[in-house]
Amino acid sequence: MKIEGTHEIHSSPERVYQALIDPAVLKRCIPGCERLEKTGENAYSTTLRAGVGSIKGLFTGNVRLEDLRPPRHFRMVVDGKGQPGFLKGDGDLDLASRNGVTVITYAGEVHVGGTIASVGQRMLQGAVKMMATQFFTSIEAEAKTEAHESPPKHDFFRTALRWFSGWLRRSFRSRQRAQPPQ
Repeated sequence: MKIEGTHEIHSSPERVYQALIDPAVLKRCIPGCERLEKTGENAYSTTLRAGVGSIKGLFTGNVRLEDLRPPRHFRMVVDGKGQPGFLKGDGDLDLASRNGVTVITYAGEVHVGGTIASVGQRMLQGAVKMMATQFFTSIEAEAKTEAHESPPKHDFFRTALRWFSGWLRRSFRSRQRAQPPQ
């Protein structure tokens, strides 16, 4: 299954990149992440509670970051397995600065098997898109936090509220651009 998308984050590429490779930040931002521990240079083991539809479970796996080019690019390689199935995948994340906003473009390939694969590709893609939106919304909150501030909380309702307020901002901004000058 191919996964791809873009997200805009209102912070500098340097701050966003640091958040994306910091294990403590990732543990707080990845939906369902219960554990993320460093096992080597840019390598981590993880425990994640996730599911699609009625098929839910606990996954254990590994994450490896490769081809690090701060603050513009890195590649992520993941594998995991649990009672509901397994997954293996890799993908590239590219960061670019546009008008004071960091645009993250990601593209990759994920192979899913076991019971979780039985829900179908459309449902899996919907779940992946929702988790990516939650993840990048949380990363934005982290990237906006100053070094002396405590980290933001990332429960479902806070993340949904952040997403909704960002959606409103984008909607009003695009509406203002679409109106002809008076």
